[in-house]
Amino acid sequence: MISGAHMIIYSTDAEADRAFFRDVLAFPSVDAGEGWLIFALPPAEIAIHPAEENGRHEVYLMCDDVAAAMQTLKKHKVKCDPVKDMRWGLLTQLSLPGGGKLGLYQPKHQVAARRKIAKRK
Repeated sequence: MISGAHMIIYSTDAEADRAFFRDVLAFPSVDAGEGWLIFALPPAEIAIHPAEENGRHEVYLMCDDVAAAMQTLKKHKVKCDPVKDMRWGLLTQLSLPGGGKLGLYQPKHQVAARRKIAKRK
């Protein structure tokens, strides 16, 4: 029934953030026209959290070693917040060129994206 997911990051400097995803994170992309890049993501997962109201969504990138990822990002002059040891993972926020922040974490939980999804008949 569902063939994929599409996430949107809003940015005041979309071109700079697209260049970051293309050049620093090296995510493959397609040009949807006029330089409007849409990026392929590594395997993804989604969690549903309780909230007081609907409509709030967050995007996090995951990695196997947050310290190593931060070192690589530092070489590209990407600033990262200090790591917070959360119950569910080691979390930092990286600064996007457009001024936004994006969560990056090393999960402590099992990663659903690494499991095979059985096809329903």
